[in-house]
Amino acid sequence: MLHRDPSSSSMTTACIVQRIARQALATFTGPCPGHGASFLDNHGKLRSLMNQLRAKDLSLVPRKGDGRPAGSAVHPFHGAAPVTYMHICETEDFSMGVFLLTKGASIPLHDHPGMHGLLRVVYGTARITCFDRTDTASQPGASASSSSTEPPPTSLFQRGALRRSALRSTGEYTEDSPPCVLSPHANNLHQIDAVDGPTAFLDVLAPPYEPDDGRDCHYYKVLPAPPSASSVQAGCGVAGSEGQDRQQQEDKEVWLMEISQPSDFWCGSEQYPGPHVTL
Repeated sequence: MLHRDPSSSSMTTACIVQRIARQALATFTGPCPGHGASFLDNHGKLRSLMNQLRAKDLSLVPRKGDGRPAGSAVHPFHGAAPVTYMHICETEDFSMGVFLLTKGASIPLHDHPGMHGLLRVVYGTARITCFDRTDTASQPGASASSSSTEPPPTSLFQRGALRRSALRSTGEYTEDSPPCVLSPHANNLHQIDAVDGPTAFLDVLAPPYEPDDGRDCHYYKVLPAPPSASSVQAGCGVAGSEGQDRQQQEDKEVWLMEISQPSDFWCGSEQYPGPHVTL
């Protein structure tokens, strides 16, 4: 399949949303997406285009108050959706749409099995906390026996749901931030929280979720860890520098437990008001 280069002169007059979609198609279409110099080059172009995106390009007006649209549907059991999704386009190689979070809403900790992703905030502030699984099933070269951290006490039937993981980063993203990027083995699990009001972001996933192909969405919760010797020392006034503490915090090992979709989370849908995308 032949695709036009979204950065070529024939595309310079196209709207930014169209250019992002075509660059995503060029980036993630092929026999081995995610590998090689060509992928890295295309991925860099995609990040650059997404960095130019603004809410007005999607025909979005930043919402005020709790962030719920006027006349929004109310679920008979759950109430109004805390998160809604605007579908823009989808192929077998990638999907693109907009998530809108109301004030105080969260997208719970979840994974993206074998998937790449880019998230670009277009208004508001989103706190994104990223994790990686460090077991041999998901992290090449990792050793399940290399850690000295024992799993927290759980019942026998829960042990199969435990996932050894690492907290990679926590950061707040705004319209002035570059895209948050995930890959099959880096920042693959994340939680997204709306901070101080409603927020919205463009979401590109490649390939899309597809349970029949092993790409179902799984939810997790972080299990509390017993106090370590280092934390006891820190509590007694023996602590490292602020930079060392931050690095230890971001790279610390944690245990996650796979759970059902939280009962207080569900995602509604809204009509996308922006420019039509043709692939």
